[in-house]
Amino acid sequence: MPHMLNVTARQELISKILDTLMIVVEDARFDFEEDGLTVRVVDSSHVAMIKLTVDAAAFDGWELDAKKIGLEMKKIREVTTLGGSGDLIEISHQDGQDFTMSLGKIVRNLRPLDNATMASPPSLPKLDLPCKIIMNGAELGQALKAAKQVGDLVNFSIDESSFKVHVRNNTDSVNISFDKDEMDELVCDGAARSQYSLTYLEPLSRRFGPSDKVTIQFGENFPLAMNFTFEDGAGEVDYFLAPRVESDY
Repeated sequence: MPHMLNVTARQELISKILDTLMIVVEDARFDFEEDGLTVRVVDSSHVAMIKLTVDAAAFDGWELDAKKIGLEMKKIREVTTLGGSGDLIEISHQDGQDFTMSLGKIVRNLRPLDNATMASPPSLPKLDLPCKIIMNGAELGQALKAAKQVGDLVNFSIDESSFKVHVRNNTDSVNISFDKDEMDELVCDGAARSQYSLTYLEPLSRRFGPSDKVTIQFGENFPLAMNFTFEDGAGEVDYFLAPRVESDY
């Protein structure tokens, strides 16, 4: 008996999923399970990695047999841009057939990608990072936007009492400082500094809502680990970004 999939989702939920994943890749394997959706992606240079999960409860309809479907996200986005916030999009698929998206009177059929030709989803790194902060996502997003106006590489520095964002180019610089009492949490035994690419970091910051809390972990020239939720906690994003160490620049 062929495996089937029938899912209904609000346009803004699908858009949020796509906007997050497409920071890193254009194609992805979507793992539909009984309890929800999981997608793991890594960019071609293995600098940035995302694991995104969404509980089945976040969808308006979730009736399926577990299946893994490779999709070109640009084509899915073409459909979502035809709708508005609150519009429902119905998604259906059966083995050996097209992936179908229905929005109002529009029915778009997409041919799934061959999973056998796609790279296997990455395994998440197990990191023991020495410093951790939890802060308002909108404030972090504003800081990263200001940083991107000056350069493409951002310096994060931290000590027991503050977290700083700094960028300098040949003529300009920008500095943003957050004291410990301005954040929900700051844990760090000693001073640390690391540099990261804003090409991957700044677009992600646009996904934060005004009340979202973002957890950031890093250390001296360590990878950056970032975690945030959406859909009232039903969706979760784990984001990993390799540092730019001194020999890289």
